[in-house]
Amino acid sequence: MFNLFRLVADFLHLASFLILILKIRKSKNCLGLSAKTQELYLLVFCSRYLDLFYSFSHQNFYLIFMKTLFITATGYIINLMKFEKPYCVSYDALGDDFKHWRYLVPGALVLALFIHRGWTITDYIWSFSIWLEAVAIFPQLHMLSKIREVENITANYVVALGIYRVFYIFNWIYRYIAEDHLCWTSVMGGILQTIMYGDFLYYYMKSRGKDIISLPV
Repeated sequence: MFNLFRLVADFLHLASFLILILKIRKSKNCLGLSAKTQELYLLVFCSRYLDLFYSFSHQNFYLIFMKTLFITATGYIINLMKFEKPYCVSYDALGDDFKHWRYLVPGALVLALFIHRGWTITDYIWSFSIWLEAVAIFPQLHMLSKIREVENITANYVVALGIYRVFYIFNWIYRYIAEDHLCWTSVMGGILQTIMYGDFLYYYMKSRGKDIISLPV
């Protein structure tokens, strides 16, 4: 059954990658960007899309293409930020200081033990990816909160991710009404993620039309 909400959400997610790559390549710098958030997203996609390896024949071209694109685009962004000159020279490793491996990854592992889709290993890993995605933006928001003045194109990237999650909530509502399908792990993880974007979205809307988004101290 055609689901417009999911389609819009997927393309907003795709747009976030394009915005970020455009920002890095056009400005030739990574100022204000968190490589740690990108590392978390790469872990999210690699753990969520394990079915590319064991259930490849049961997926349509669209799913295979989008899953592969999300993994490769995130890997490409990490490569630009950390290894490829001249972009990596401007990466602020000292400012990108949130300990994501110490707090966010273990936290997502624990949450997946209590709130998960099912009892199999693959279900647990999938649930882990949902909870990790819910908090993956935190190193980026943490970094921007210290800078307090954010370039508009960087803000557009964060907002595209936030609106993508809002459309996924609409997708879940639609699926519940049309298909009587509801996964509480996805819903709760999506709501948590949307709440994390709330404050930033407010200041983004308040500063629309300006080249710089000002965040509170």
